[in-house]
Amino acid sequence: YKGNIKLSTILGLPHHHHIIIYIVLVLIVESGMKLLTNRETLLEPLQAISGIVERRLSLPILATTLVNAQHESITFTATDLEVELVTGISQPVQEPGIITLPAKKLLDITRSLPPNSAIGIESSDSRAAVRCGKSRFSLLAVSAAEYPVIGDFEPILVFEIPPRDLKGIIEGTQFSMAHQDVRYWFNGLMLEIGNNRIRAVATDGHRLALSEAEVVVDIETPLQIIVPRKGIIEIFRILAETSEAVQIRVGTNHIQVKQGAYTLTSKLIDGRFPDYERVLAEKGDKIVKANRESLRQGLARTSILSNEKFRGIKIALEMNVLRSAAHNTEQEEAEEEIEVNYSGAPLEIGFNASYLLDVLSVIKTDTVRLEFSKPDRSCLIRPEGGSANCRYVVGPIRL
Repeated sequence: YKGNIKLSTILGLPHHHHIIIYIVLVLIVESGMKLLTNRETLLEPLQAISGIVERRLSLPILATTLVNAQHESITFTATDLEVELVTGISQPVQEPGIITLPAKKLLDITRSLPPNSAIGIESSDSRAAVRCGKSRFSLLAVSAAEYPVIGDFEPILVFEIPPRDLKGIIEGTQFSMAHQDVRYWFNGLMLEIGNNRIRAVATDGHRLALSEAEVVVDIETPLQIIVPRKGIIEIFRILAETSEAVQIRVGTNHIQVKQGAYTLTSKLIDGRFPDYERVLAEKGDKIVKANRESLRQGLARTSILSNEKFRGIKIALEMNVLRSAAHNTEQEEAEEEIEVNYSGAPLEIGFNASYLLDVLSVIKTDTVRLEFSKPDRSCLIRPEGGSANCRYVVGPIRL
């Protein structure tokens, strides 16, 4: 309480009541903290939150982590106001307390200390001392009351999914998300939940990726949400391929993913995702079946001499042959001939090599199926001879 207005007046309480409340607030916010832990135990949560910590310093508090030490556990929170990660360790605490510490500095200090060394952290007022053997560090500790948290929300949908399935659909689509596009709904991953499946779709306007997995959900009408790019990247980072299911809570404006010691909450992008079904509905009458790895390696070799900015390569289809060619401004050229299964009419079409290589890198089957129609139409790529739970569309370019 600061200023000339009496707290009792603000709260509508007698004077002696406001004194008691003031003392309680002091004990909660300003209390010190003392704990002793192990380097490896401390290192894991600090590394996990490092991707969330804001480095642009729009607000200095975002460069810190909220450390909440209770009697038998310690939790660490990091946020950039859009994405929040909470993780913790089971650890007896000598003196409980809540403080904020500079996240990167604390991580760098912990990394620099000898393996399996004991680390003591003790805070008082606006400083925190970190001790290990003969090493001592004094860090600035900001009041925990200033730390911004997203807080809890009322979910409209709660379900569970095996971590392998969630990680698989993210891995199969996240490369197609846009980065800082003015069409802000492209800067994330759309999740469509319903009909006993979860479907991930990403596009940057030049390509589209779709991957899906089975899931049990109690919802009549499929729900679409758009998770921002950073939220998706951090969800992918924390997922561990264990038998423990991932709990997903979806709210009106947030999504929360829980697994083990990790709880990640992300705001959702407010926007309408484009009609991806219309893009996937376009069928090609020129079908190519190829060995995925042979095609990937051939296109990768050709792309070495492509234009560094546009990465354009030309694909020419003939009977059981796919030829890829590229050239650059230095008049250098590359050409590759790849054996494929193809019996359609000849076709020449240009593509961004990076887009094709991204797709061929995430498909798991030995054989891939490519569907073409005209030189100015997109190519549809999907697995062949395996689970057809992913589809990819790559738009052509003019060479």
